[in-house]
Amino acid sequence: MARVKGGTVSKTRRRKVLKEAKGYFGSKHRLYKTAQEQVFHSGAYAYRDRRQKKRDFRKLWITRINAACRENEISYSKFINGLNIAGVTINRKMLSELAIDNKEAFKDLVDIAKDALKSGKKAENKEEEKKEAKAETSKEEKTTNDYSKMTLAELKNLAKEQGIKGYSTMKKDELLANLK
Repeated sequence: MARVKGGTVSKTRRRKVLKEAKGYFGSKHRLYKTAQEQVFHSGAYAYRDRRQKKRDFRKLWITRINAACRENEISYSKFINGLNIAGVTINRKMLSELAIDNKEAFKDLVDIAKDALKSGKKAENKEEEKKEAKAETSKEEKTTNDYSKMTLAELKNLAKEQGIKGYSTMKKDELLANLK
């Protein structure tokens, strides 16, 4: 059998690497070995920096928002906290755009945040009351024997509490029948 050289395949692979390395300084765009090394590094840097870019933009937006907040006599952290208490969900990119382009709208948001901070304790108490009411209703729902909405694990726990034998090997419909 004749010997087959991989000439065309190797040449194509090398050409592809050299094409990617176009524009690199010195031998990094001329010689295959150094070009390949630089292309590998460039790929790693590109991957890293695509993630870094998101962090950099978030830092920039926060800096812009902070500067606009200081003009309106509130700190950035208090402003964001006030917006959260008020239930305003707007991302930092849009906040920074408002701070630059539409100062009146940003001032309105600052006023909303300040009002929410003043009445924040009242809102927190209301939220705690809501959570307690939800917990009470969930306890009541569990006791009203609405077993069909429960998971298999919850049904097995109930069967264990009620002393049903062989609950661990039962299927869901069998557990439902035994619990009712």
